Amino acid sequence: MVKHLVLVGGGHSHAIVLKMFGMQPLAGMRLTLITEASDTPYSGMLPGHVAGFYSHEECHIDLQPLCQFAQARLLIDQVIGLDLKNNKVICANQPPVAFDFLSINIGSTPAISLPEVSQYATPVKPVRKFLTDWEQLLKQEIQTPQKPLCLSIVGGGAGGVELAMSMHTRLQQVGKNLQAAVPLQLHLFHRDVELMPHYNRWVRRRVQEILSQRGVQLHLGETVSKVAPYQVKCESGLRVECDRIFWVTQASAPPWLQAAGLATDSKGFIWINDTLQSVSHPHIFAAGDVATMVNHPRPKAGVFAVRQGKPLFHNLQQALRGKPLKAYIPQKRYLSLIGTGDRAAIAAWGIFGWESPLFWYWKDYIDRQFMAQFSNLPQRPETADPTPRHTLKAAAAKVATDRTEET
Repeated sequence: MVKHLVLVGGGHSHAIVLKMFGMQPLAGMRLTLITEASDTPYSGMLPGHVAGFYSHEECHIDLQPLCQFAQARLLIDQVIGLDLKNNKVICANQPPVAFDFLSINIGSTPAISLPEVSQYATPVKPVRKFLTDWEQLLKQEIQTPQKPLCLSIVGGGAGGVELAMSMHTRLQQVGKNLQAAVPLQLHLFHRDVELMPHYNRWVRRRVQEILSQRGVQLHLGETVSKVAPYQVKCESGLRVECDRIFWVTQASAPPWLQAAGLATDSKGFIWINDTLQSVSHPHIFAAGDVATMVNHPRPKAGVFAVRQGKPLFHNLQQALRGKPLKAYIPQKRYLSLIGTGDRAAIAAWGIFGWESPLFWYWKDYIDRQFMAQFSNLPQRPETADPTPRHTLKAAAAKVATDRTEET
């Protein structure tokens, strides 16, 4: 009997899963990817793209050839819910998609506590919308280089800090190319008294020094209570007039995960066990930011989504075969490379921190090697375990039934 595996989201883990299914095909299965766009951004290179170091193609994984390599059906749509009673994925623009096994790798979005944020600010995710707004801003600056520009960034974690550094570099470069200094003001709001609270003391101090040296106005210990057209308001009474507001706060999960009946943590992320299965629905897997490991909770960082790719593939294959799964335990410490927007980077490892241009070139090499694996696809091997003819007949009937149900 043919089993249908549906992947929801084109994140880092699923990109790896698709490639590995292409390299190690499995008979007796159908594979479908449902994602909102035909390419997926690689988070490690996005700050460099904002700074102007990478093109769109260099920092996005093209999912179409990857799906062809894996012999997977690609559906471009937004998932809005799950029917767990009937094992179907609910999409915004097409009939439900039935599945036997499901894997979710859709990342996260900034937590938006203020209703007006979606109207007056630009969240960094979805990335496609953020990049569209950023490109529009750059075009406006090229057309009117003498017009003063004021930007506000809400969120002083690693994402907000890297974004501020990258934006500053790019806008300064625009001014140099036009031979006209761009009158620029950058404001960074953060509710804690120090930036990047999850990093060691040296890193926190160093990024604050860099931002201050570049003229970024830091508003620490300030909780944004309201955003209005061209204005940020804080609980303290502080008001800042600005042209654009970018929202880079803590990660949040889409509400439909919990609404579907999946077990989730207090923030709505899927609880998974050591084999990357939902603790409430073992035929559903999850990886990356959208998931929280019950026994090994870790920060929402791209490094874990990348590391979970191979274990996720192995366990999906084993589940499809009806064989035992293997536990995955993530490392407790990981090296964090934070780009400073000027082809240098800060390396953070536990209590240690260093800064050097060498770290940028190291990071650049690692990121390019990661991306290269999805563009230089090997020749797809033949399936190692061919299905007998009588099984193929049953499989064909099952496929016809499934497709009738989906349409």
